Amino acid sequence: MTSNTVAMLLAGGKGTRLGELTKDIAKPAVPFGGKYRIIDFTMSNLANSGISTVGVLVQYSPLMLNKHIGIGKPWGLDRQYGGVSVLSPHSNREGSAWFSGTADAIVKNLHFIDQYEPDDLIVLSGDHIYQMDYTKMLEFHQANDADATISAIEVPWEDASRFGILNTNEDMSIYEFDEKPEEPKNNMASMGVYTFKWKTIRPYLLEDEENEDSDHDFGKDIIPMMLSDEKRLFAYNFKGYWKDVGTIKSYWEANMDLLKDDFQTLLMSKEWPTYSNEENRPPEYIGETSEITDSLISPGSFIEGKIDNSILFIGVETGKGSIIKDSIILPDAVIGEGVRLERVIVTSGVEVPDGAEILAKDEEPIVISHDTLNDYLPKGGNHNG
Repeated sequence: MTSNTVAMLLAGGKGTRLGELTKDIAKPAVPFGGKYRIIDFTMSNLANSGISTVGVLVQYSPLMLNKHIGIGKPWGLDRQYGGVSVLSPHSNREGSAWFSGTADAIVKNLHFIDQYEPDDLIVLSGDHIYQMDYTKMLEFHQANDADATISAIEVPWEDASRFGILNTNEDMSIYEFDEKPEEPKNNMASMGVYTFKWKTIRPYLLEDEENEDSDHDFGKDIIPMMLSDEKRLFAYNFKGYWKDVGTIKSYWEANMDLLKDDFQTLLMSKEWPTYSNEENRPPEYIGETSEITDSLISPGSFIEGKIDNSILFIGVETGKGSIIKDSIILPDAVIGEGVRLERVIVTSGVEVPDGAEILAKDEEPIVISHDTLNDYLPKGGNHNG
């Protein structure tokens, strides 16, 4: 089923809406869930689905992503044939280098795909949190003799206008694709997970590349072209947790979801493990003055104070008398003594001084970075955000 399938993982997203979290790294490389990075979930899906030929397309600030993926050993992708290949933008004869769209990223790497002569191509995003068996989607795709299959999930009706909506017949065949419609006909949203017959999609990609008016995007250009040609397109109805962590709020929510009983299998499932390229850190130290409730504490941490409904990443230090609630503390951050934090995200390596008080008053979490810390620590006292 998966032996003649190539997966292309789009991991070059700049993630501008994540602000300080993506200042120096690509969105898929942002730390998540205590000891992981966002891309680990898609990489683990591939490993658990038995898909062993993977091209990872990087672009924006790729250093950390390249280091994290390496030769793919944590995901069993360190192989002589197939395995994982990190594919960077490169100049062609016309001098164009940067990927100008999702479809363009694939076209610029046709040589990588062609060498494997696949039956099917899977195109994935590297910045979503979910667990999905791609084998089941492939079975659905092949059983319907589909030219393209798009994974879809039901979203709340009030959110449907923010997504590409798939309008389908009873057999789940797609007759219309609406990109962020003002009045959606249903709430079946595209997840940005595509399976294509390679012999069908390849000429569409080449034709689109020659169109100067195209955005070279699967959702905006390729899928509508295939529909207009009456190709066989189907929606695969995914049942499960899925989150696009494209904003500060959604990133905070997805991390907090890991603390809920309903979603703990995202990290703790023995049947569908989440793998990562972990750093070798000593066990966490929990001091005698500490009080921890409903939280994740990662290796290498040195914990004093009260931690409630929060996620502390590797190497975090918290001082005596500190109170941390509903917050995310990224790797190697240091929280001083007597600090109070509520609904905040402290970025990697930041040192919050003794006595600081930073509390978010609305739904949008506060992000504390090296550049923003002083905004919340005015001279003469603490600040209530």
